[in-house]
Amino acid sequence: MLVQCRDLFMGEITRLPLDTELDLSSVEFRGMQPFTQPVHVTGEITVRAGVVQLSVQASLVFEGQCDRCLAPFTHAYTIPMEHVLVATLANEENDDYILLDNYQLNLDDLVLADILLELPYKSLCREDCRGLCCRCGKNLNEGACDCETRTIDPRLEVLSQLLN
Repeated sequence: MLVQCRDLFMGEITRLPLDTELDLSSVEFRGMQPFTQPVHVTGEITVRAGVVQLSVQASLVFEGQCDRCLAPFTHAYTIPMEHVLVATLANEENDDYILLDNYQLNLDDLVLADILLELPYKSLCREDCRGLCCRCGKNLNEGACDCETRTIDPRLEVLSQLLN
């Protein structure tokens, strides 16, 4: 979605409300397409003291697979975003500002980039996920497995054979 910001930069208006839904269902993240529902973006673009600022929040549902137990899960997130928008930059490599092309803001790309940066590095079904047993593969969230918990140091395993 392209948002026309020319009126804000020209001083004709001081506030532009935003309330839209973005379709990110085709976005691939870690080999999956986790955004099956539209992302709801609400907020505004304002001008104060000659500074054009974008202040929005994205509400989304993330569907993924737990990194520990491989179970599917669904989490809801609300991610706030704030950026200063500029029409020109003296130094093109300044990451503090969002440079607009012909006074147009590509909201889809900006929101997607912010969402991907805010998502947790590890996707877990729950905070206290116990994962899978490394021996039998049982999901430890469903209960303990019958595997032997006593482990022998591999360097001393030869000595345990003497006891048998």
